Amino acid sequence: MSRTASPIQSLLRRAGVPAIALIAIGFFGYNAVLGPTGVVAAREFKGELQQEQAKLAELEKQRAEIRNRVGLLDPKRGADPDLVEEMARKKLNVVRPDEVVIPLKK
Repeated sequence: MSRTASPIQSLLRRAGVPAIALIAIGFFGYNAVLGPTGVVAAREFKGELQQEQAKLAELEKQRAEIRNRVGLLDPKRGADPDLVEEMARKKLNVVRPDEVVIPLKK
């Protein structure tokens, strides 16, 4: 006895492979556009990268200023007397007799 497939089973066999292929294409297409590493996320990453690069530039500027001040205090090259005096007066909270102090509220 040979059994013939019903029309529904035949339709499912013929449509199964293309349906699976469409599901796979849809899944990968969705992830390519909206996934965690997709096109939309890449735009957000670029924005964050620009913000972080701006922060880095500011920190590098501050670092250069600090490096310059440290260089001016280097005893091997001879410390800058004006900078040494400024720092000592600020740290010790002293003024010269001929100076006028104006207190500022903080």
